[in-house]
Formats: sequence, C-alpha cells, structure tokens
Amino acid sequence: MRATPYEIVVKGAPPEIQKLGDCPFCHRVLLTMEEMEVPYETKLVDLGNKPDWLLEINPLGKVPVLRTGEKEYMPDSDDICAFLEKEYPDQALGTPDGVKEVGSKVFPSFVAFFKSKDPSDGTEQELLEQLQALNDHLVKAGPFVGGQTICTVDMALAPKLHQLDLVLKKFKDWEVPEEMKAVKKYIALMRERPSFKATHYDDESVYMGWQKKLES
Repeated sequence: MRATPYEIVVKGAPPEIQKLGDCPFCHRVLLTMEEMEVPYETKLVDLGNKPDWLLEINPLGKVPVLRTGEKEYMPDSDDICAFLEKEYPDQALGTPDGVKEVGSKVFPSFVAFFKSKDPSDGTEQELLEQLQALNDHLVKAGPFVGGQTICTVDMALAPKLHQLDLVLKKFKDWEVPEEMKAVKKYIALMRERPSFKATHYDDESVYMGWQKKLES
C-alpha cells in the first residue's frame, strides 16, 4: 500500500471552491480510489477561473488530474483508472468479460435530451431505449453491471446516472420510468455505498452546472 496519499486535482464547487464540485469524471476517479482503498488527497480547482498551475500540468485545463510523481501528472479519468488498476492489482475492481460498454450510450443520450427543445426530435426515445437496454442487462446480470460485486464500469456509470436522475427531475420534470426497476434499484444501491457517500457533492452544485449548459 502506498504510504503517501496521491494528490488528485478535481473540480471545486463555486463560488467558494471549498467543497467538491459536480464533475462525473472526477467522481468516477474518487469512487475508484475509495473502493480500492487507495489513499488520496483532493486539490480543488475553480474551472470557471482556471489557474496557471492547472494549465501547466494539463494544457487542456481539464480535470481530473492525478499527480503520480514529483513533477509527473496524469490527466483523463480513463487513463487514471487504468493506472490504478495496474498499480494495485490486489485491490483492482476488474472489468468482467462483455460488460465494458454496458450503459456507455446513456450519458450522451441524456445530454441530448436535456438540451433538446423539440419534443418530437427523438432524443427522449433514444434515452429511453438506452435506459431500457441497461435495465435489461441489470435484470439478467445485476444488481451491479458485472453481477454481485462492483467493477470498473460501475465507477464510470453511477456518477452519470446520479446526475441524470437529479437533472431531469429538476429541469424537465422527467424521471426514469417506474417499470425500469433494475435501473432505479441500481441508482439507489450505488448512492448507499460508503464510497459514494464519501465523495458526495451537493445537489445544488449539480443544478448550477447543468443550468450553465442550458445557457451556453
């Protein structure tokens, strides 16, 4: 086990930047580190006013960024999670065969529906189809994506479903249909995990973040 905690740069909640912000990609990495029991310390950043030091360690100005050495930094949640799986094989969450892409189209479908102003443009139907596919998988293989225990795919999917659930209720008065019981159960189960509670951010920061997307 690493003695010194990793430094992980993540989005802070505006305006004070004293609490964790609503980035689902940062949330994915923090969930992973909690589940794998990898020690870490967060460094919060204001993405609305990006400091020079962030642009120096990641010229794209995006988070999360993991500090892996004295002057070594790794951006991108995919790369960070793959690095952690390799560095800590005994604690690795793993990715069972055939589940890597499960639920991968839900988030883009959600974003399209959220931004849509035309009820007849098909975005709602596309989201429903993607959620139904996820529900069908969970009915057969659940309660988690890979079965009875969590895996890497859950770390990526759960933060996105959490935000989908909050945002569509708030802005569109829309909820995951009651008949998709496996999806609803999945969201509830993930929210109850100690890792999720330890990396929770305020609902208000989620609403603020998505309100800006409507205005952009």
